[in-house]
Amino acid sequence: MLGESKYEILQKLPSEVRPKSVLFKPPFAQETMETELKKNNLSFPLIFKPDVGERGWKVKRIANWEEARRYFSEMKVDFIAQEHLDLPLEYGVFYKRYPERECGEVFSVTGKEFLTVIGDGTSAIEELVNKNPRAYLQREKLRLQFQEQWNVVLPKEEKLELVSIGNHCLGTAFLNCNHLISPALNASFDNISKQIDGFFYGRFDLRCGSASDLEQGRVKVMELNGCGAEPAHIYHPGFPLWKGLAELIKHWRAIYEISVANHKRGVPYLSFEEGLKIYRRFKSAMQ
Repeated sequence: MLGESKYEILQKLPSEVRPKSVLFKPPFAQETMETELKKNNLSFPLIFKPDVGERGWKVKRIANWEEARRYFSEMKVDFIAQEHLDLPLEYGVFYKRYPERECGEVFSVTGKEFLTVIGDGTSAIEELVNKNPRAYLQREKLRLQFQEQWNVVLPKEEKLELVSIGNHCLGTAFLNCNHLISPALNASFDNISKQIDGFFYGRFDLRCGSASDLEQGRVKVMELNGCGAEPAHIYHPGFPLWKGLAELIKHWRAIYEISVANHKRGVPYLSFEEGLKIYRRFKSAMQ
């Protein structure tokens, strides 16, 4: 739930849905980074992110060697270099299966709408950011990121993606896409999930080429998050509060029921002392 190695979890996924990734551990040597990236055929742009992190902390799109070296010099904890997936759609797909049952189900699909502005032919990027409530909250970060384009007028109807990382804290809108749940989608994620030893509950954060590719399981999984993740479709703009709370109660009940079922099969519960130790290690890494 907290403090797991993202890289180790990725390695449990079937190879066909797993993006190319490299784990770096301190102390870092820049020569090692360059050697490892080249050896694994990883080229820019790349996504760099901490091996243990949350809510988009230190997740960055890296465009070149200069940015890579700067990130490398600033990081004090293990981090992952992952291929940038040039696929247009991003979803969070939450799956559950009770240990005593043969088949599971997808119960939440969240679409990601990246932070974007659309030109009107007269406004500079700065003005478009100021007019967009989500973008305005990221204004200072965006001003640094687009400092050379900040005063450029965007042509009418031209779209500019400001943030390409699908995190709510970075301005991405989360959309309720539960209409995509189908028997075929359930079967596809049954197939993927059953290849992950001991896995019964979690959210696949992934990219794909189309809704049809998603349904058929033709996806690339950037991260697999466990019971610490949320069924994020509840953050759809205008989603009723009472419905969101009801969804969370069902989510917590499923965690409890699967935990009890696994315990009956011999899986020990985490002790309070172990949980506290994990929490403290996690908070230390986030400093």
